[in-house]
Amino acid sequence: MYIADLKFSLWADFIERDFLDTQFKELIDKGIVNGATSNPAIFKNAILSSPAYQAQLETLKNHTAKAKYEAVAVYDIQKAADLLRPLYDSGDDGYVSIEVDPFLCDDTAGTIDEGKRLHAMIGRPNVMIKVPATEAGYQAMEALAAEGIAVNATLVFSKEQALSCAQAFQRAQEKSGVVSDTVISVFVSRIDRAMDAALSEKGVAPSLSGIYNAAAIYNAVEAKAVLKCRTLFASTGVKGDTLAASYYIDGLLAYNSVNTAPIATVDAFVAGGDTKVKLPISEEVIAKHFENVAEAGISFDAVVQQQIDEGLIAFKDAFRDILTVLEQ
Repeated sequence: MYIADLKFSLWADFIERDFLDTQFKELIDKGIVNGATSNPAIFKNAILSSPAYQAQLETLKNHTAKAKYEAVAVYDIQKAADLLRPLYDSGDDGYVSIEVDPFLCDDTAGTIDEGKRLHAMIGRPNVMIKVPATEAGYQAMEALAAEGIAVNATLVFSKEQALSCAQAFQRAQEKSGVVSDTVISVFVSRIDRAMDAALSEKGVAPSLSGIYNAAAIYNAVEAKAVLKCRTLFASTGVKGDTLAASYYIDGLLAYNSVNTAPIATVDAFVAGGDTKVKLPISEEVIAKHFENVAEAGISFDAVVQQQIDEGLIAFKDAFRDILTVLEQ
């Protein structure tokens, strides 16, 4: 773990074949990262922009587009899992995540089947299956966790979503007696990017809503105390130069948590980030901020729902783009 006393883990929110062969191993060896995450957008950028995939794709010409995608994605996830395996074996996370087809987000049975199939294809114990936090997803998370599959509940923007995920993992444990490692991935910076301009115009402090929302979710997840379930802070890179590059790692440093970040953000945190514990933040402080948001005429619930909807659309669009290119 990056900070062992805090049980704080730092994961790389990036997967690309050349990176895995070089910098990723160095980050692991130096004790900087002890896990990794991927999503359709990350794989889109990797597969469509890196020449590292062309040789393998040449051998897959007679396959469907989705089969091509899965072949290259599974290869990368296996490679990452193997590099992380010593950490996993020693009890220091060592997980890498892969997401189910985002078009299955409203299909419980389809998500369960794909989660099991991907887990079996990859054939590594230190793989987390990412499932979006939708009504169908909660049931799928429960079923997968009950099978002993580690689950990363993703695209979480609200406390209600997070608690639904935690309850799904708790039900899995109670019904099956199996306790799987799970994380609840709370997206942070997207909230601020959606709100900051309007808040600044109204005289409300910007770049705090994402952190306070995530802090409220962290409090709720910790209070729920589901075995081997942690809050993971995602979407923690910054845009532009108005904030410190490690702002969303610095501001969310917490006991029993994970932060997954782009490599540039990880580098910035290692180089000069603030390692003082920031969470928990009191419910009173959080509530006061969101009172100010409401008084400024902004519906935070509407912002959150927009981010949930747009997040699902973005992952579907990225997946569609990959398949369209691979069909050629």
